[in-house]
Amino acid sequence: MEETLDGVIIGSGHNSLACAVHLAAQGWKVGVFERASVAGGAVKTGEYTLPGYSHDWAAMNLSLFAGSAFFKEYGEELGRSGLEFAPASDCFSSVFPDGSWLGVSNDLETTAKRIDAIDADDGKTWRELTAAFPAMAEPLVGLLGSPAKKRAFAYILYKHWRKSGMDGVLDLGRFLMSSPRDWLNETFRSPKVRALLGAWGMHLDFAPDISGGALFPYLEGMANQAFGMVLGKGGAGAAINAMVSTLEARGGSVTLNADVTRILVENGEAKGIELADGRKVMARNAVIANVAPGALLKLAGETGDQRYNDRLKTFSHAPGTMMIHLAVDALPDWSAGEELKDFAYVHLAPEVDQMARTYAQAQAGLLPDEPVIVCGQPTVIDPSRAPDGKHVLWLQVRMVPAVINGDAAGQIEETDWEVVADKYAERVLDILERYAPGTRSKILGRHVVTPLMLEADNPNLVGGDQICGSHHLTQHFMFRPVRGFADGSTPVGNLFHTGAAVWPGAGTGAGPGYLLAQKLAG
Repeated sequence: MEETLDGVIIGSGHNSLACAVHLAAQGWKVGVFERASVAGGAVKTGEYTLPGYSHDWAAMNLSLFAGSAFFKEYGEELGRSGLEFAPASDCFSSVFPDGSWLGVSNDLETTAKRIDAIDADDGKTWRELTAAFPAMAEPLVGLLGSPAKKRAFAYILYKHWRKSGMDGVLDLGRFLMSSPRDWLNETFRSPKVRALLGAWGMHLDFAPDISGGALFPYLEGMANQAFGMVLGKGGAGAAINAMVSTLEARGGSVTLNADVTRILVENGEAKGIELADGRKVMARNAVIANVAPGALLKLAGETGDQRYNDRLKTFSHAPGTMMIHLAVDALPDWSAGEELKDFAYVHLAPEVDQMARTYAQAQAGLLPDEPVIVCGQPTVIDPSRAPDGKHVLWLQVRMVPAVINGDAAGQIEETDWEVVADKYAERVLDILERYAPGTRSKILGRHVVTPLMLEADNPNLVGGDQICGSHHLTQHFMFRPVRGFADGSTPVGNLFHTGAAVWPGAGTGAGPGYLLAQKLAG
C-alpha cells in the first residue's frame, strides 16, 4: 500500500528535523524516515556505559543551535516540548606540559587577566578583539547564515563596504582565506594563546596550516567570550526529542527502523522513496535526502548532470574521529589547577605544531603519536546526566584514520580497528593521566567508539568523519557540495539535498535544513 505525503525526508538528523518542522508549520504533511532505532544521527544521547549515565554520542555543544535562526523562530515551541538548556560560563580551556593552563570564561576581565599573566600584549589584544566582535560578527554571521547565492553574498559584502570601505572588504576576504596559524601568529605573541584557540580548528578539519580555517578559532573564541556555551539539559539528544515532539504536534511523523533503499525517479523527477520492506512512500512536492553525497547517487542513480555526478563521487571527507565515553566516580584532578573542573571543555592540545603533526599523520593513515583530545565535562554544567556525585567524561579524539596504515609511535602493529580500539584508547588515557593523574582509578565504565563504528551507526559519518565532509575552501561556501547546487537543489526535479554536506555545513545550527525549508515553502 502506498502512502502519499507533501514532503518525504530521508534521515532524522537535526537538519532533517528543522526542515520538517518548518515545512509542517507552512502546512505541509511531512514524513521523516530513519534507518536507525533512534532519531538524531550524530546528535543523540544514550546510556553507553552504565545505567543512569547519559553520554552524548558525538555532538555535545548546542551553542550554535541555541543561537540559530531556526531556534529563534521555534524556540518557544521546543521549550513546550521539553527542551531546556544548561548554560556554561566557563567554556573551554587548554592544559600545557609545564603544568599551566589557560581558559575562556564568559566574563571578559576573568579571561583577559588570565591572558595578561602570560603576555600583557595578548591580554590587550583580547580586549580589543572582544570590543570589535559585534562589528566583525555582522558580515561573518551574515555570510554563514545566508543562502549560498551570489546575490545574497554580494549584498552582505556591499553592506560591509558601505560601513568599512574597500579596505574593510579586502581585509575580510584576506581573513576568510587565512589559515589558523596565519591569523594566530599575526594576532597573538604567546604560543599558549595560539594553542588555546587553534584547537577549535581541529573540531572541524582545519589543521593549523589549512587556508580558510582562521574563521573558526576566531568565532569560537569570541562567541564563547561574549555568550558562553550552551549544553542541552539531559544531553544533546534533548534538542532532537523536542524537535520530534514539535513536528508530531504539527501533524508530521518520524518513522524509525525504516531503511530507505531507493529514491523513485521517473522522467527526471523524484516521486517518492522505497523502503527495505518494499513499502513505497510518494511525495507531492519534494523528496529531501539528508545523506552523504556519495549515498545520494546510490539512492537516486545518475542524475543526468555529469559534472554533478562526478563531484559527488569525489566529495572529500575529513579524517576520522574516535570517541571514548567514560562513567567516572569523580572528575579528573587536573594538575594544572582545581579551576579546570569548572570547564565544559578541556583541550589536551598544547602546541600548534602538535596539531599540524596529528593532522598530517591521520591523513597519511597513521595512528597519531599524540592525538588532539577534547575532554568534555558535561556533568559540571548539567549534573542530571549522572547519579549524585558521579560524572561522565566525553573524550573526542581528533584526528584518527579510518583505514590504518601504521602507528606513528611505532607501538601498535595491528591495523584492524576491532583490535586497535582498546590499545589506542589506552594511549589516549595515558595522555589524560599525564595531565590528571589518577583518572584511570576513577573509571566505572568505558565505551570506545571507533571511526568505523561511527559510520556503521550513521552512514553520513564516512570513515568516522563527524562533519560529513571537509570544509576546506574548495568544498565550502558556494562549492558545498557542488557549485550551483549549494542551496540543496539537485539536477533531479523535486529532489533536494540537505545535511552537513550542504552549505552552510556542519555544526548544530541546523542551517542547511532550515534554509532549504524556507526555499521550499517560504
